[in-house]
Amino acid sequence: MKSIARDGRTPAELVLDTARATRAMRAAVRDALLAHKRDGDPIVVWRDGHVVWVLAEEIVMPPLEDEPPTA
Repeated sequence: MKSIARDGRTPAELVLDTARATRAMRAAVRDALLAHKRDGDPIVVWRDGHVVWVLAEEIVMPPLEDEPPTA
């Protein structure tokens, strides 16, 4: 039996919706970064071939989906 999503798409169609998946992942990353900034916890990033700790006050937030990117 094939299950159908609320919007009528099959599971295979949902998996192939890369734009929706990308938006969800970006939102999850933004939420995690906001939590780290709020709680004062550093993050770890890969920069120029090295692992680097970034202090909470130095975390740069990515733009919201409808905001233009900042330089």
